[in-house]
Amino acid sequence: MKEHMLYLTDDSVRAVLRSVNPKTQTRRVVKLPHNNPLGVWEPTLVGGPNGGRTVAGATIPEQGGIWHTRTGDSLLCPYGGPGDRLWVREAWCRLSDVRTADPGGDALRRHAFYRADYPGDTLMHDDNPAEKIKWRSSRFMPRWASRITLEIVSVRVERVQDVSYEDALAEGVNDFAALIGDQPNAIGETSEETARRLQWPQRQYQMVWNEINAARGHSWDANPWIWRIEFKHISNSGVADA
Repeated sequence: MKEHMLYLTDDSVRAVLRSVNPKTQTRRVVKLPHNNPLGVWEPTLVGGPNGGRTVAGATIPEQGGIWHTRTGDSLLCPYGGPGDRLWVREAWCRLSDVRTADPGGDALRRHAFYRADYPGDTLMHDDNPAEKIKWRSSRFMPRWASRITLEIVSVRVERVQDVSYEDALAEGVNDFAALIGDQPNAIGETSEETARRLQWPQRQYQMVWNEINAARGHSWDANPWIWRIEFKHISNSGVADA
């Protein structure tokens, strides 16, 4: 078992932590080392009962990879494989960054506050509520301050547009269709309107994807290869000895 870092936005952190329909998947762009035109990149599976063993003799868990049909170059997920763990980095600040006599919650134990817990910047200094909290970037979160640990369940390679209805919900988007029914004419709508509504999770995820990735050259329309990482939340505790 290995540990890797995973950066999450505030919205994603809240989705992971919620008790109802929590986020259990994330998609990350596959960073291809080249695009040799004499071949193509194709997804594959490695590991499993007949997929080789580690140096220690353990069976390599089955997981997705990607390889180039001309050069033979192959890649495995840089975030790890099934059984490996991800410790989450998120926007935060030290307990000492906030002037308050009553930090509330478990901030004293964690020695930290997390921006995802205060949507709308509702955390404030006691002596000057108008003064904004100076949040620290997730890039500067040390291991001791991380409160979320995830265990990888599966890894696959696919195109971002392959996201299904169920996948989009597992990514943490709202199930709008479930709120208002999924039967044609349930609320006086046409069959076409129902079909569009039932695609709501995918459309919502498309917007989320573009907000994060479009400016980096990996828009939804470009349909890049992605790592589809499924995980389970195994820990919600940080290390309180820093």
